[in-house]
Amino acid sequence: MNMTNQREKMKLYGFNNLTKSLCFNMFDICYTKTVEDRVAYLEYIDEEYNAERLTSILKEVSNIIGANILNISVQDYEPQGSSVTILICEEGKRIENPELGQTPQDALILAHLDKSHLAVHTYPEYHPDGGVCTFRVDIDVSTCGEISPLNALNYLINKFDADIITMDYRVRGFTRNIYGKKLFIDHDLVSIQDYIDSELKDKYQMIDVNVYQEHIFHTKCKVKEADIDEYLFHFTKDDISPKEVASISAKITKERDEIFYGRNMGVQEI
Repeated sequence: MNMTNQREKMKLYGFNNLTKSLCFNMFDICYTKTVEDRVAYLEYIDEEYNAERLTSILKEVSNIIGANILNISVQDYEPQGSSVTILICEEGKRIENPELGQTPQDALILAHLDKSHLAVHTYPEYHPDGGVCTFRVDIDVSTCGEISPLNALNYLINKFDADIITMDYRVRGFTRNIYGKKLFIDHDLVSIQDYIDSELKDKYQMIDVNVYQEHIFHTKCKVKEADIDEYLFHFTKDDISPKEVASISAKITKERDEIFYGRNMGVQEI
């Protein structure tokens, strides 16, 4: 759904300075049998989401929401992980930057946008004993003016294909119409789910927690059906006994549920 095409454009007095912020937490879960495989998984994830790919994703997000990138910066972390931040300008305010044609060599990307920004951070980690590894991606898309971060929603969900997703959308500040009346939101919105494709909604279990009077919208997503082979790194369920399959499946389910519901399950909290 393209927000800018929903209805006739609103006539405003001056500049539309509403700030629209969309924040993602995406989690991908994996199971490894050995310490060596855990290390290999982290190396694989670092390579899979390296600076070159993150740069490509950010550029496409900027294109989808109708913004032009002014600058890109990159940073890598030890032992693993990366980060991204972006500033943009709206179409028609292009500022040429010859450095954008260069290929970043590190794994953090900072792309600066006029009046707005994008930020991406990655956090690979694993359980010290249980073999469960989790890759987390945090994405912030914040815009000011007519451009909307919600237009990039489906692209980002499809690009990372995560097991668990939490999304927060908030509209802050106000603008005025031509009569001077304050407008605290300039588009109709009941739920973030309104902007998610039906195929994705069929794939995920979703829960909403919205505070309409504050223009705060929160949606959680968890993959409904999961094949255990999709979670196993360097082996398949045919390589292990049915008892091991059941044990690993229980660990993966527990990890998925704890992240989705935001609390520890089956253990005494310390």
